[in-house]
Order: sequence, then C-alpha cells, then structure tokens
Amino acid sequence: MSSAESLEAEVAAREWYHTLELAPGLVTPGHLDTRQIVDEIPFPPSLTGLRCLDVGTFNGFWAFEMERRGAAEVVAVDVLDPERWDWPAASDPKAIAAIGRRQAGGGGFEIAKRALGSAVRRLDRSVYDLDERELGRFDLVYLGSLLVHLRDPVGALERVRGVCDGSLIVVDGIDLPLSTLFPRHPVARLDGRGRPWWWYANAAGLARMVEAAGFDVVAGPRKLFIPPGPGWPRPRLRPRLLKTRQGRYNLTVASKGDPHAVVVARPRPRRPRGAEA
Repeated sequence: MSSAESLEAEVAAREWYHTLELAPGLVTPGHLDTRQIVDEIPFPPSLTGLRCLDVGTFNGFWAFEMERRGAAEVVAVDVLDPERWDWPAASDPKAIAAIGRRQAGGGGFEIAKRALGSAVRRLDRSVYDLDERELGRFDLVYLGSLLVHLRDPVGALERVRGVCDGSLIVVDGIDLPLSTLFPRHPVARLDGRGRPWWWYANAAGLARMVEAAGFDVVAGPRKLFIPPGPGWPRPRLRPRLLKTRQGRYNLTVASKGDPHAVVVARPRPRRPRGAEA
C-alpha cells in the first residue's frame, strides 16, 4: 500500500469533526466545514511572530490555520478522553460512547498533523486547567464551538483570560431564535439533558459571557453560519420537522449552516486590590 493509500485508509477509518484537505483530493468527511468561513474570522492581518493558543482544538483545523498564517508557535489543547467532558449527571454510557467516537483519543489530530507536516503542539488539557505557570502567555487565543459544551462557560473564559496577553477570538454556537427575539438583551437556553450541550446563549449573551469573565469586547457579536460538512447527517425535508426545536435546528443547519456568533475581545486591565469600583 502506498503512503497516499495508507493515509486515505486512516481517514476513512474514523469519524471527523473538521473538514480538512490533507492532500490533493483527500478531504476528511467532517461534521462541519469551517474552510468556508475562514475569511469571516477576524484574525489579525499577520500572525507572524505571535504565540497562539487554540482551545478545544479537536481535529486541529484552527490550530493549523494559525500556523499557516505564520504564527511563531501554536499550542492546542483539548480533552482527549470523552468521559472527562462536562456530562450531565446520569448520562447514558451509550451516549457517551456514541458522541465520543468522533474524538477517538485525538487520533484525527495526529493524522492531520502528520499529513500536513505541522509543528503544532497539542496538550491533553481542559480549558478549566489552563495555567500561566505551565503554558506561559499568548498573543492570540482562539476558542471555537466549545462554550456550549461547558457547564461553566464563564469560569472557562476566566481561565483563558489568565493566559491571554493580546486578543481573544470566540466563535461559538448560539440560539438563533433567542438572538432574533432579543438582539440586545443577553439570555440563554439551558439544555443539559444527557449530553454535553449546556448553555445556548443568544448573540448578546455570548458577548456578555466574555465580558463577565474580564474581557472588553472590541468587535461583535456578529452572527455567522458554519456550513455542514460531508459527515453531517442530512435530514429528510418533512413538514413535521418544523414542529420541534431540534427539527427546526436541523433544517437551519441543512439550509444555512450551524448558527454561531463571533466576538473579539481583549483582557480588561486588572484593578489593584483595594481599588475603588
């Protein structure tokens, strides 16, 4: 078997979250296709010389993109064992196994890193465990499609603030109906039913989470839709889908993409102890 055939076999043997082109004509069947929204993410004009962090890297799409844009160093963190994710109490082990199958110990990242000749350094680390003493500080932090999966999104953002010296870019899932009904008032919908989907904020709520964690929002929130990738299950278009929230969501993803919002922020200067409010 040639090296190209071997790579193709490795890609076909697992589920993928990100859609990545690993070689000419060889594209991973990702759940979402973030390639189509790269130009909508407000990265600085150049990342040359910057130290960057990708939080919740999964298959590594955004870490590899920052490296491609000239970052001096890219560190990526993720929790490789799905049982360590923020599962609600009494979650079904079968659900944990099914949802965790796409992560599969982080093997997809390793396949992509090798195929792309990448130097990105990945660590098995929760966002809650980010520590300046271990990781140092970063000029740019990217956090994508992670907060909706966290029991404590504001606490996670506070940990990010502890290692961020420059800009934070958050691209996360939002509740589209709430964003339409309440364009300026921060609200969120709580899921937490047997799977690691927790707080679906509206766009204003996502920005407020970032502010509550000690950042100043400098751009956004701006809505965007991430197109489904080859691995996204296509529902049959039936009128009854409109009767349920999940059905309406599936139709939205199939027609427009997964509703997200983008927020750009910078750490708010810390006040000295005892300073007046």
